Amino acid sequence: MQVFTSEEQEQLRKAIENAERNTSGEIRICVERRSKTDDLFEYASSHFLKMEMDKTAQRNGVLIYISLEDRKFAIIGDVGIDRVVPEGFWETTKEAMLEHFKAGSIVSGLETGIEMAGQKLKAYFPYEDNDVNELSDEITYID
Repeated sequence: MQVFTSEEQEQLRKAIENAERNTSGEIRICVERRSKTDDLFEYASSHFLKMEMDKTAQRNGVLIYISLEDRKFAIIGDVGIDRVVPEGFWETTKEAMLEHFKAGSIVSGLETGIEMAGQKLKAYFPYEDNDVNELSDEITYID
């Protein structure tokens, strides 16, 4: 399943790379045509685990999951980042992304979410000399 053009995929990969440049945190995007349940958050959380995003050294992974046909999305932050961001941060991030989605731009909405998550990751988990990119920056597609 290809949702984004090659240029858009590269644009999103670079956005993740740029957001991760100043942090030990990890950001991933997972896209599915249609989710297989009504509980999107729980479903996205199961993909978070399948993608081994809970295996980062500082438990600071962030997953942006999108179900295209359902027109729904979720943001999952691992326990390390989730416990330090201000209350309501994930909801504020979702609202900012939704503005772009409503205007018809999924890519710019994703870039907004990536940037916002990256800023918080940088604040709470700044880059250190020994940091490595623990997870792929490529988009994960689920058929």
